[in-house]
Amino acid sequence: MIRGSCLCGGVKYQINGALSHARNCHCTMCRKAQGAAFRSRASAKATEFEWLQGDSLVTFYESSPGNFRGFCSVCGSPVVTKFGDAAYYGVPLGALDDDPGVRPELHVHVANKAPWFTITDDLPQFAAGPV
Repeated sequence: MIRGSCLCGGVKYQINGALSHARNCHCTMCRKAQGAAFRSRASAKATEFEWLQGDSLVTFYESSPGNFRGFCSVCGSPVVTKFGDAAYYGVPLGALDDDPGVRPELHVHVANKAPWFTITDDLPQFAAGPV
């Protein structure tokens, strides 16, 4: 079990399974949504994601076709991303209260990387995907 929450504590959830496909995304939308150089996220099976409280506080915004970013309507914290009818959710690693058990494996969308940020690790870099 991996627990997560928003900054104000109004939204809490748990993931009853392992996370996968951890990555750092440097696309413009992720940078703006996080207010940072990139977003670190992993995938969780939708069937293993469980709201514990505050799911009514989560507002979803369709940032691109089929990509719904959920954030706390009180504090603005990014909580979860739903990808259309996909069987998995994108979970921001920074919102997790427990060790996720995974580490980012690669950098994606580095063609859109912030010009003021330098990637200093040895993880593979992709100009766009993989998704």
